[in-house]
Amino acid sequence: MDPAVEAVFDAYAPAVRARLLRLRALIFAAAKASAVGALTETLKWGQPAYLPKAARTGTTIRIDALKGSDGKVAVFVPCQTTLIASFRERYGDQFVFEGNRAIVFSAGAKVPERALSHCIAMALTYHKR
Repeated sequence: MDPAVEAVFDAYAPAVRARLLRLRALIFAAAKASAVGALTETLKWGQPAYLPKAARTGTTIRIDALKGSDGKVAVFVPCQTTLIASFRERYGDQFVFEGNRAIVFSAGAKVPERALSHCIAMALTYHKR
């Protein structure tokens, strides 16, 4: 893990950190399962961000705690994409969305990992479709 990214994770409260690290693991697993190849892990807007190293493969995924939300975490995608609309169409009954930019998970809520992994794979292969 990049030291700057690690420092951001270390700054979260333990429960939030654990949830975000689980989201991070899902991102890497989805990349592997969808044959995206290696990911770049970096910070964008101070948030852990993940994108395929191969050009024109997919779009950036960011994860973070929602400020002032008492433990909510989110998976962010660029709002200019059609990804959230696609996620809503397929998984509207399983996720809570914030506009056209994020899937939000309440503290303690079970994350539907299979559906989320599919959404992550869709983002990481966005430019290949």
